[in-house]
Amino acid sequence: RHLSRKRGEVIERDISPQRLVYYRDNWYLDAYCHLRDDLRSFALDAMEQISLLDKPALSVPEKALADYYEQSYGIFNGEAKNTARLKFSPFRAQWVAKEIWHPQQRGRFEPDGAYILEVPYGNDTELIMDILKQGPEVEVLEPEVLRERVAAAIAATNHLYQA
Repeated sequence: RHLSRKRGEVIERDISPQRLVYYRDNWYLDAYCHLRDDLRSFALDAMEQISLLDKPALSVPEKALADYYEQSYGIFNGEAKNTARLKFSPFRAQWVAKEIWHPQQRGRFEPDGAYILEVPYGNDTELIMDILKQGPEVEVLEPEVLRERVAAAIAATNHLYQA
């Protein structure tokens, strides 16, 4: 029994555990979900009840796990369908150029000292949070939909602080 925080409902699933992952102070179970007939990640703290089944677990090859879980940005899995192009200020570039945001990232310095970082992603939720943490030291150049979503998040935050 697992709580889907997005939908606010508890769903009972049969799963075949594959590996435990510790990511940003949280534990996740990567597993084959028999209900969805696909790989999924489950936050351990959202598991409400666990019971052992009589049938053997399905074993997924490591390459298939890597292909599914390690292509996209952050904890969100699946195919990376987009590439974010971010421009960091010359000041912030001193740190970002040394950081690993994604194993397949690409980066380069501009003549003015700014740093362009290209990061593959599928789901933009975590990427937007990481962009917002940079404040005015970063600009989303592409894709336009990501730029619009970051701008909307900034506008909503700004609204909270207007008198």
